[in-house]
Amino acid sequence: MGKKTLVIGASVKPDRYSNYAIQKLVNKGQDVVAFGMKEGTVAGVKIDTQLQPYENIHTITLYLNPKRQEAYYDYIVSLKPKRVIFNPGTENYEFYEILKKNNINYETACTLVLLSTNQY
Repeated sequence: MGKKTLVIGASVKPDRYSNYAIQKLVNKGQDVVAFGMKEGTVAGVKIDTQLQPYENIHTITLYLNPKRQEAYYDYIVSLKPKRVIFNPGTENYEFYEILKKNNINYETACTLVLLSTNQY
């Protein structure tokens, strides 16, 4: 498997970018776990509605606006990911500073574009 990725803000709605990202991550051979507000399954990945103590998370890709991210700052830092991807619309300068202080890399990028261009 590839880089274990946690999708935060996952949705079962097929028109959501988080849904498409899960599908594309799975198709590219990445190990994927997902957290969202509603239970469901996308491309064989169960969406958890309770925060889990996932281990060995390489990348967290965010699909939550900055205000909604605040509730997850401590949780995300506790998982010690190698990087956090801020997809378009999720940019959050306050969270960037928290990640920097905890030696967690971040990038403002689109997960779908990174996967499409083999830069993931």
